[in-house]
This record gives sequence, structure tokens and C-alpha cells, in this order.
Amino acid sequence: MPARALSFGMVAEQYERYRPGYPAELVDLVLTYAGQPIRTALEIGAGTGKATRLFAGAGVTVTATEPDGAMLAELRKHVPAGVETVRAAFEDLRPGARYHLAYAAAALHWTQPEGRWSRVATLLEPGGVFASFGGPTQLVDPALADVVRAARAPFLESDEIPSPGTPPGQAMQWPGTELQRSVWFTDVQQTVIERRLTMSARDYIGHLSTISAYLELPTSKQEKFFSRIERILPERVELSADVIVHLARRRPEQ
Repeated sequence: MPARALSFGMVAEQYERYRPGYPAELVDLVLTYAGQPIRTALEIGAGTGKATRLFAGAGVTVTATEPDGAMLAELRKHVPAGVETVRAAFEDLRPGARYHLAYAAAALHWTQPEGRWSRVATLLEPGGVFASFGGPTQLVDPALADVVRAARAPFLESDEIPSPGTPPGQAMQWPGTELQRSVWFTDVQQTVIERRLTMSARDYIGHLSTISAYLELPTSKQEKFFSRIERILPERVELSADVIVHLARRRPEQ
């Protein structure tokens, strides 16, 4: 997992171009849950800043942390000047300033499980909010998904990252399950923002080229697979890109 977490820098520009951003209603959801002004936020694993610019645009002063230098350099091209950027892994952040909000956008699964929630708690004001959000981008057409899966099979069994803690059918998904057990957090909520996207076949292949499972393949195998599915895909594809949001509040008494 750590190696895969640091594999994105080699495709930082493609990541920015092909990965979908986040809907504006995500910020509304987080701010409404908070129930009080959110002035400062710490972002864990900011990538190229797709979530960063959303919260900064809502008037939140964001400190964006990211361990990969190439990803951070790409982020700096796109975020407002007021965003502070720090090259650091989550585990290397030291207690200091406390924030009204700490959040991770499709990045929490890359962090180390041991001591995760106590570290998050030390970064938050008592009563502060933690948010984690993300989700897979999948082909809507099941027949097309089966064809693509068959084409991928000789190269890769699966391109998904398994849930660190819950099977797919369970009502409360990870990390909500861990937050519910944590002594540091309360009022755990899970919300799904449903979303459908349409993109060209070429852009979809560009999206796949930024997924860590493919980045770990030798270049020759990547090229063979992408060439193969380019011949399979229709001109445009419809995608399910639901955003699963987990929210929790730091216990004031801890």
C-alpha cells in the first residue's frame, strides 16, 4: 500500500486532467453537519487539490498536506494563493495548530491504521469535524463492464482497492465503522451523493491510467491493456461516480 500511495506523482498532470472533481453539495453537507463556522481546515493527502479548491472557494483557510512532491507541485498550479501547502505524510504531521475541520479526499485508505484516530483527534479542536469522502468510478452498463473486466483479466485481477474494514454490502462502510468504535469521535454519519458522469472513451482510458493498480504494471502491459479496451469501448461511456461521505465529531471531553 505505501508504494501504491506514492505512485501517482509520475502521472500528476494526467491525474489533474482525468480524475473527476467533487460536487459543490459536498461542501454544503460538511458545513451543515458542523453546525458552526468552519474557518480552518487540514487536508490529508491533498493530491492535485480537487477538494482543496472546493473548500478554499467556500472561504475556508486550508492547509493542504501531500507526501508526493510532484502531486503537490501540480496542486500549487490550481489552488488559490491563500492555501498553505505542506509536503508531508499524515503520519509525519506533528501536533501544533488545531483546526475546525480535518478531511481526506479519497486518501484515508493510504494512511497507516495504527494510531490513525488519535492522530486525527490531535489535529482538531474539541468539537471539530472530521470528513472522509470518495468512491469508485465505474461503468454503468453491466455488459460493457463485463467485457472490460474480461479484457483486463490477463493483466490484472482487479483494479479496485479493497475496503480496509467492511464488505461491500454492509450498511455502514469503512471508515464509519472505525469511527463508531473510536473513543475520540461521536455522531458518525454516512451519506451518499449520487452522481453520473459521461466522458469520451479516450478520457476514460486517461482516467484508468491514473489508478494505482495500473501504475504498478510494467509500461508494456499498460499499453497493451489500454489499446485493447480502446477497441472495445463505445465513443462515450456513462459512469457511476457516487461520493460516499463519512462525518464525525471530535469528542469535547477527550
